[in-house]
Amino acid sequence: MLGLASYSLVHASDPSPLQDFCVAVSDSASAVFVNGKFCKNPKMATPEDFFFSGLLTPRNTSNPVGSTVTPVNVMQIPGLNTLGISLARIDFGPFGLNPPHTHPRATEILVVLEGSLYVGFVTSNPDNQLFTKVLYPGDAFVFPEGLIHFQMNTGKTNAVAISGLSSQNPGVITVANAVFGSNPKISTDVLTKAFQVDKKVVDYLQAQFWSNN
Repeated sequence: MLGLASYSLVHASDPSPLQDFCVAVSDSASAVFVNGKFCKNPKMATPEDFFFSGLLTPRNTSNPVGSTVTPVNVMQIPGLNTLGISLARIDFGPFGLNPPHTHPRATEILVVLEGSLYVGFVTSNPDNQLFTKVLYPGDAFVFPEGLIHFQMNTGKTNAVAISGLSSQNPGVITVANAVFGSNPKISTDVLTKAFQVDKKVVDYLQAQFWSNN
């Protein structure tokens, strides 16, 4: 008699909203409790709850990495709450870098508007395979959820890109900031062993100013 094996396939995702929208508010006194969140009474919603202006405005990239991210998520558009989507504008100075980082709650798709970008992501352990591409205006590239990725301007002029993200609040963890700029600092014993470097190297890196990009 053949043994029978049972398999279960599990899918996980954000639950679908049970209403048209749920404009986020911090004042629970003026809100209703829907789907586990405080939401503005739909009858009090306004067009401004779904609006953001300024994505055409170039940003200042005079910082150590030469790039600036302008997020447009639930913090900027409260009407995005529960809708599972957001975007960002990324400005790059010449040879500017959006450093290796992850979005713990979102897949990202990026399209280049101006300039050229060298982009890539690294797969999870144990393979740690690097996927890279040089993008030009009109080109798009996908960064899977949670994987470390980066973008770098390869030209002597400014570059601009727009990213769409599959979360109203995708989050961002910049690798260098998190590892060497944590508060309080990670023990040098941990980092010297993890990176197989001398303590002086770790001390030097921790002493650097890591801007939250």
